[in-house]
This record gives sequence, structure tokens and C-alpha cells, in this order.
Amino acid sequence: MICGTGFFHLLPLAPLVVLNALVLQLCFFLLSSSHLHAVCFPECRTQKDTVLQPKAEEMAAEDQTVTLDCHYTSTVTDVNIFWYKQDGTSRPQFILSRFTFGKGKTEDEFKERFSSALNSTMKSVPLKIQELQLSDSAVYYCALRPTVTGSSRSAH
Repeated sequence: MICGTGFFHLLPLAPLVVLNALVLQLCFFLLSSSHLHAVCFPECRTQKDTVLQPKAEEMAAEDQTVTLDCHYTSTVTDVNIFWYKQDGTSRPQFILSRFTFGKGKTEDEFKERFSSALNSTMKSVPLKIQELQLSDSAVYYCALRPTVTGSSRSAH
């Protein structure tokens, strides 16, 4: 992401090292015969993209409904959230995805009892599991992927 107004440097050719832990910049350099030209843009990111699942554990009886919370922070407004299930014997299994812009997808085997809605105002994407079964006992992961216009890759 390029933010703010770019500024232009014209520097004589010489070794140049700039270290600044507080200000991040994106710079493009062009070398001519006598000068190093640089156009720099201040970087906008002020925080990392993160997810938080506040409860480490949920307990409920069979046939009940449980909601697993997932909160996120992101430096972009167009986010994709993915929920995965992992029992003790296999790799994480994709359950569903929800997007800020667009519908997302739910795997067929989870459509009846698993649901989620992305609330971009609250930055929350809870996973609701209805009619709990013993086979629902697992670790559930909430994952965030911010997207950039033009990217078409999928996380699963």
C-alpha cells in the first residue's frame, strides 16, 4: 500500500545507509551517471493484521448451540476470514470463509449446522455451531487474510 504524498530525493552518488526504526518508507531508486534519484512514499501501516479468539475453551452438551468468537484488526478494509477445524488426528479442515465484500463459501459438510457472519463494524466473525455432536470436539482456528486489489489467490 502506498500512502501519502511522494517526495523526491536527488542525491550525489555515494554510499548511503539510512536506518530509521520509527518511519517506514517505500522508495524507488533510479541511478543516473552522476546522481541517485529516489522517490519515497511514507508507509501507512500503523498496526499488524491480527485475529483474537478470546476464549481458549468452550464446553457444551450434545444438541446445544455454541458460538466461538473471533475478533480481528486489519490495516485494510477488504478482509477475508477463514474458519478451520482440526481434530487430534488430521490437518486443519476448511469450514467456511467470509468476506467484507462478497459472500464467501461454506463447505458442503458444514452447511447444515455451521454458520458465520462478518461484522466489519465490530470487526468480529463468530462461528455458530448448532446441534452439537461429539464429533465437533476439535480445535477451531480463525484466520485473517487482508486482500489487495488484483489478487486472486485462495487460502485453501
